[in-house]
Order: sequence, then structure tokens, then C-alpha cells
Amino acid sequence: MDKISDTNSKQTILVIDDTPENLSVINALLKEFYRVKVSTSGVDGLNIAQMLPQPDLILLDIMMPDIDGYEVCRQLKANPVTESIPVIFLTAKIHMEDEQRGFDVGAVDYIVKPISPPIVLARIQTHLFLKDQRRFLEYQVEQRTREIALIQNATIFALASLVEARDNETGNHIRRTQNYVRLLAEKLREHPRFAAQLTTPVIDLIYKSAPLHDIGKVGIPDRILLKPGPLTEEEYEVMKRHARLGANALIEAEKVIGRDNNFLQYAREIAMWHHEHWDGSGYPDGLRGEDIPVSARLMAIADVYDALISERVYKKAFDHEVAVQIILEGRGKHFDPDIVDAFMSVKDEFWRIAKQYQDRYAGKA
Repeated sequence: MDKISDTNSKQTILVIDDTPENLSVINALLKEFYRVKVSTSGVDGLNIAQMLPQPDLILLDIMMPDIDGYEVCRQLKANPVTESIPVIFLTAKIHMEDEQRGFDVGAVDYIVKPISPPIVLARIQTHLFLKDQRRFLEYQVEQRTREIALIQNATIFALASLVEARDNETGNHIRRTQNYVRLLAEKLREHPRFAAQLTTPVIDLIYKSAPLHDIGKVGIPDRILLKPGPLTEEEYEVMKRHARLGANALIEAEKVIGRDNNFLQYAREIAMWHHEHWDGSGYPDGLRGEDIPVSARLMAIADVYDALISERVYKKAFDHEVAVQIILEGRGKHFDPDIVDAFMSVKDEFWRIAKQYQDRYAGKA
């Protein structure tokens, strides 16, 4: 084994054994290569294992007077602070069932006394190497997960921007509505009706998928999508198709993945049903009340509020106060009453988000 000359760079080994002679032997063997901590009891060893610098590996005797090594190992593995520290048993117990019990409580190796110094050093080196490799792999996985999340977010905005590219008056609409939805969801997460559904992971997924709510508009003809004025009844029927077009596109994406994908599920729900009304008068399916997914109910208020305060070539922007009143009038008709109540409690935050991501045609304060 190569000698480590820099004391500060040495890894730390904790040796727990109730026999001072054994501790002296192990310390003499290891001190040239490692920083060594020692303990003569299981209880004390558990405490030392949590102190900084924490041990990189623990050598643990089994037969001890307070609590035995099996229980020490079990408690080490049950504690999030110490669960990742490799434990090697050093013991005179030679029966196979003793060895199996050691592995069952979480040990990585089992060395029988009297020890062979080359074997002990080799086993320690091996398990420290494996621990470092595991840390490296965990780091690589974490980095890759971050990369995938960034790619996913970039893809979402790229797709959502297809709609913006065709209708440049929407500007930051997707960013505003995304933040409105998260604000409402976080406000409702403690509400009895929504607590089970609006967990932190679900809110994150809804937030990420919200920009795709109007993705189906890429299938609407320009003469209708970009018309500088109110739509005729026939044109409006065509425009309403965007909900199903967007949902169908996301369904096809789900099929390609070949398994349930929560992100695409919420994106599909929002795209398909964010124009449904609480009283059943919306489209495309005329869903009513709780039959409308909560993700779509959240987007319904976010989308309508933003449309009201935004200026278009065919309309002026409504003042924030007027938009709030219109939302309130839709309580129990267009919108879920409890979500309207949540909106009323955070309406000033809605306006702050609107100003933060305002378009060139932003409404008045």
C-alpha cells in the first residue's frame, strides 16, 4: 500500500472494540496510512461516528459489554447521518450464521480474528475504493439528472414558443401563467380538498407542464389564430379544436415513451381541459366540477386572468381590478369556488407576476 504523507488528506477509520490491546494493535497497523479514531464501547462509538470529521470506514467488534456489534451496525445503518459509512466486522466469532447475521445488519465485510495485517489493509483499501466509486457514480447520476431536467425544461419552452412565434402578441404569456398556476397550487396545498393532490412533486410537475397548455394552437389556421378582431361562430368552433389537438399530440408522446409519465399526464390534462367550466358549459367535453382535473382548473383561472389584463390588437387590456372582479363573478360558474377564493387571497401576487413578465402591451396598474 502506498504511504499517504499528507496527514490532512488521510481518510479516517473508526475502530470500536472493548479490548484496549486490540485497539493498540489496530492503531499501530493503520496509523501510517489513515487517521484513526478509537472507541471502547458501542454507545460511545455511535456518538463518535456522527462527529466531524466522520469516519470513512468503521472496524467493529461484535462481542462488547454494553451493546453488541450487530446492534451498533443496525443503528448506524438506521441513522441517515451514518448509514453510508462502510462497516467491517473484526471478530473471533467464526460460525457461518454469525457472518450472515453481520451482512444482514448492513456490514460490507467480515474478518475473523486473529487478524492478518495484509488482509485487513487490503480489505479496508478495497471498501474505501468502492465507497469512492459509489460516490462518483452518485455524482454522475445527479449531474445527468440535472442535465435531463434542463433539457426537458428547454424542450417545453421550445414547444410552447412555437405558439408564440405564430402569435407574437402572447409574449410572456406562458411564463406568467406558469407562475400564476404555481402560486395558486402552493396556496391550496393545505386546503382539505387539495392537500392529497397538490404535493410538492405534483406542483413542480404542473408548473413545468403549464407552458404547453396552448400547444394545440399550432394546428389552427393563421387566418383564425391571427385574425385582428372577434371570431365568427364558425371560426370560434375551429379555434376550440386547439384543446384536443394539443392533448392528442401529448398522447402520442406518451405512447412513444411507452410508460406512464407524470409530466406528460399533467401537460395533457391542462392542454385538453383548461377551457372546461365548473358548471359544465366549457369545452371540449363539457366536464363539470370535480370531473375537471385540478391541474386544468388551476390553469383556467391563470389563463383567463392573463387574457383579461393583456392587450391584443382587437382589444384593450383590462385593469387588474376589473380582471379580479370578472374572476370573482365566475366563482361557481366558470371556476372552482375554492380556487377562486385562493386567487382572491393572492391577487396582488398575480399582479406582481404580471408586471415582472409584462409584454410590450402590458395593462395598467
